[in-house]
Amino acid sequence: MGAHISVPMYQRTVPQRYRLVANACTQCGAISFPPKATCPQCSVGREFTPVELKGTGVVYTYTVIAGGGAPPEFTAQARSRGRYPVVMVALDEGPKVVGQLVDCDPEDIRIGMRVRAVMRRIYVEEEVIRYGFKFRPA
Repeated sequence: MGAHISVPMYQRTVPQRYRLVANACTQCGAISFPPKATCPQCSVGREFTPVELKGTGVVYTYTVIAGGGAPPEFTAQARSRGRYPVVMVALDEGPKVVGQLVDCDPEDIRIGMRVRAVMRRIYVEEEVIRYGFKFRPA
């Protein structure tokens, strides 16, 4: 197994994984996702207001992962599908996030295409189904 995330750690990140909850810095207003302890924009902000992101944005860049390049937790998916696209999305609110792109042929992906986050099953670990966001064409 690759990057192990314990059940308690996973549960602490449910707001980010399920509702795209980010932090808005009270010093400079920058939005960070996933939330950080210090504002990555101004480097001094340590107080934040929670903000629920819309989950819409554009493909900033992407890659297509084949079986040999899949992280261990996605090996079964790579075996069943052969390959799958992973995108970096520039969200409308500013942060850039990485996620799988679903419901789209890899040949149809374009930089700048509009996408939106959808809740999907990510993988199973410790007999717990891990859900989170993926992206699909808007």
